[in-house]
Amino acid sequence: MNLITLENITKSYSEKILVDNISLGINEGEKIGIIGVNGTGKSTFLKIIAGMEEPDSGTVTKGNRVRIEYLSQSPDYDENATVIEQVFRGNSDEMSLLRDYEEVLEEINKNPSNEELNSKLIKLQGKIDALNLWGLESEAKVVLTKLGINDFEAKVSTLSGGQKKRVMLAAALITPSELLILDEPTNHLDNETINWLEEYLNSRKGSLLMITHDRYFLDRVTNRILELDQGRLFSYEGNYSVFLEKKMERMEMEQASEEKRQNLIRKELAWVRRGAKARTTKQKARLDRFDELVNRKVYDQDENVEISVMGSRLGKKIIEIENISKGFGEKQLIKDFRYIVTRQDRIGIVGENGVGKSTLIKMLEEKIMPDSGEIIKGETVRIACFSQDDEHMNPDMRAIEYIKEVAEYLQTATGERITASQMCEKFLFDGTLQWTPIGKLSGGERRRLHLLRVLMDSPNVLLLDEPTNDLDIETLKRLEDYLDDFGGVVITVSHDRYFLDRICNKIFAYEGNGDIRIYTGNYSDYLLTKEYEEAINKQEKSTEKPKDLTEKKERVKEKKLKFTYKEEREFETIDEDIENLENKISEIDILMDKNSRDFGKLQELMKEKEETEAELEHKYERWEYLNDLAQKIEEQKGNK
Repeated sequence: MNLITLENITKSYSEKILVDNISLGINEGEKIGIIGVNGTGKSTFLKIIAGMEEPDSGTVTKGNRVRIEYLSQSPDYDENATVIEQVFRGNSDEMSLLRDYEEVLEEINKNPSNEELNSKLIKLQGKIDALNLWGLESEAKVVLTKLGINDFEAKVSTLSGGQKKRVMLAAALITPSELLILDEPTNHLDNETINWLEEYLNSRKGSLLMITHDRYFLDRVTNRILELDQGRLFSYEGNYSVFLEKKMERMEMEQASEEKRQNLIRKELAWVRRGAKARTTKQKARLDRFDELVNRKVYDQDENVEISVMGSRLGKKIIEIENISKGFGEKQLIKDFRYIVTRQDRIGIVGENGVGKSTLIKMLEEKIMPDSGEIIKGETVRIACFSQDDEHMNPDMRAIEYIKEVAEYLQTATGERITASQMCEKFLFDGTLQWTPIGKLSGGERRRLHLLRVLMDSPNVLLLDEPTNDLDIETLKRLEDYLDDFGGVVITVSHDRYFLDRICNKIFAYEGNGDIRIYTGNYSDYLLTKEYEEAINKQEKSTEKPKDLTEKKERVKEKKLKFTYKEEREFETIDEDIENLENKISEIDILMDKNSRDFGKLQELMKEKEETEAELEHKYERWEYLNDLAQKIEEQKGNK
């Protein structure tokens, strides 16, 4: 069923066209992600669909019974309301009814003998019964708890900015609607909460339309991607992985079309220069066609970023963290933590919100000092920090002037000089945008500009505090490309799992009570290690506890050195099973090449390949376990 239809929508601000003659239909059950460079009009587009803004031209048609719930990046709060009151302040009939009920109930508590109020309460109870809304309040409390909000009676005015955003996210999630619209819902959420939100949205009935930079989130939640690019809208059926493949094909087709246009222009130009003796009607038509070819609007292709920048020299001694501790009041954030930073380190700092991740960054930056212990830096260390704070940016200063304050040019590893203006272009600031006052840039554009300024400072140690917040996917890809060739140390706080996987080779994990544990590998490796440890702990807890610890160890060891009947059968066939799965993946790859233009078939094959690869990965793990077990059984027999 169609929920909402947009026909020939156009929207512009000043001379900049954000949306150019776009048409779109959103259907029941679709989970749609919108992507595009910051400043292209994604949030404006959401507001038009939600009815918060009017287009300059075109029509928006919504079904009569279609309810839309919209969460903006900067929602309005009632500072005097409690958390639970704020959650129920929506405009839907259900929320109005529950508010009326709570208000009448509060009046009755003050005046229990008032018959009029009691009669009104009974009527409201009947309406709530009819709509089956009694579970909504308990659902709201569950959602708030999952989002890290436990004090439901706290005043909104006492909450941090991130907590307020999570309260409004909870309100949007529980409000009944056929179309839920979310603008950057994963900002200010830690990794565990994002995992929960993924599951919630996947199980939620109704359609979803959202903007997010979280690529794993897009991949796991969406079944359609909309890309807003230079006023145009492109639709791709499938998740983020499918989108990347289809976009590559679209760009190749556009490039081929542009090359063909250029060839035609060259031929027509040669004809025009020869000059005909008589201007016939046919020749006039040909000249018109030449004008049309020359004046046809051409859209810029994304430029591949190759910035191998020469950083400052980094000596052997970089940063030594010696038994530092830090707390605020009774809360211990960091306790007796020590680490020696090496030249190859790409460190991701993870943990729940409020545990002290940014505090560690600020101590490395020397903005705050540890309560005990010390941080010693080498003489050659040149630190630059990309923080969440952009208050230092002068709104009246032009973007290019802000960059030139740091450096007029950057020297590459090959000896080339990249000017400040060229670096701006590589980070998606064209000539017009470079001379725009900072105050007129969007929030995401200001973040991108701040990032560029940090990189222009030629650091050899980069501190990144939530670099993925408010940065679009294209900018993130350019940052990741830059970091691939960056010769220094990277230490980042981030909730973006894709970014942590792409960049990091070590994880600092806050595990409660000020303890920071170091894991080798990226974020996915960290999760696998945690999962393995939890499984071992669960297994140990489920077994009978012997009185003597030595006895327990011997029993566990003895239990592991035996094949079960099922394991023995599995061991006999595991090599053949792996070979069959590997052959199957090869066959699917061949079919994918043959069906590269059939998007429907390609999507089926991709899904089949993912399932087969997951099964093969499981078989590899079982092969390692079974062969290791078989070897130990043989050793045990030899010892006997």
